[in-house]
Amino acid sequence: MTLETLRMRADALRGEIGRTVLGQDEVIDLLLVALFARGHVLLEGPPGTAKTLLARSFAASLALDFGRVQFTPDLMPGDILGTSIFNFQTNAFVLTKGPVFSQVLLADEINRAPPKTQAALLQAMNERTVSIDGTDHALGRDFIVIATQNPIEQQGTYPLPEAQLDRFLFKLDIDFPPEDVELAILKQHAGQPIEAGLETAGLKKVLDSAALDESRGLIDQIILKEDILAYILRLVRATRENPEIAHGASTRAADAVARAARALAALSGRDFAIPDDVKRLFIPAMRHRIVLGPAAEIEGRSAPQVLENILNQIEVPR
Repeated sequence: MTLETLRMRADALRGEIGRTVLGQDEVIDLLLVALFARGHVLLEGPPGTAKTLLARSFAASLALDFGRVQFTPDLMPGDILGTSIFNFQTNAFVLTKGPVFSQVLLADEINRAPPKTQAALLQAMNERTVSIDGTDHALGRDFIVIATQNPIEQQGTYPLPEAQLDRFLFKLDIDFPPEDVELAILKQHAGQPIEAGLETAGLKKVLDSAALDESRGLIDQIILKEDILAYILRLVRATRENPEIAHGASTRAADAVARAARALAALSGRDFAIPDDVKRLFIPAMRHRIVLGPAAEIEGRSAPQVLENILNQIEVPR
């Protein structure tokens, strides 16, 4: 397999997703980076910005098993993982698998479920296994979570804890599209529900598990020189020393940026990562992993603004 083959596969995925989701090119690109880097993604944005449609279109373009969970306040861990039910005919317990036993899991409005239910995904996202009644069950190497949440509505929601946020490779903000794109969306759907477009578009499945494994194997060979690794580490350590940040990013965060940089380099047609790859990925990979201090909050500064300042302060390797 060559880098050109990988780019063709990525372009095919972009083309299929772009048939239903317009005006979100950067989000789609980073979603593909996460896919090839074996990372999970958190999509955040106001209602009606096609977060769920994007996740469903992404899954529809992959020849992988798809599962969806609509998170609600009364959702229990067993509703996600599954449970063992006694079979009176065989006098034995039989595992009834939950939706987590899929390759692409859409966790819709993940912040609506209580912490106990949110925590059911911790092991699945980190180890790609789940424990049910003391027995571990593998989810497979292709398992990826795409979660959505609405940042506006706070009543009846449960903010994700830092430990769970750290499991997501990227947090991607989805905002309202420009006026011309919004007009194109209205013309495309002609007054029908936007979600109905997914069924009528007839998206093709352009990437299967074998092709995904092959692509990831190529990405694992992308050169990541020591000066790039040192640059990543300086950026991450700067989040721990910045006075505007109460809690900085973890070592897992640095490893996540390194993996994503390899994937972005390959998707850009290069067999080596460059500082621009790191700079492009740093904010999406860090914005959910830091906790701002009181001074930054009082001044009304956001996490991306503080991280942008760190990018401007840290010397870029030549």
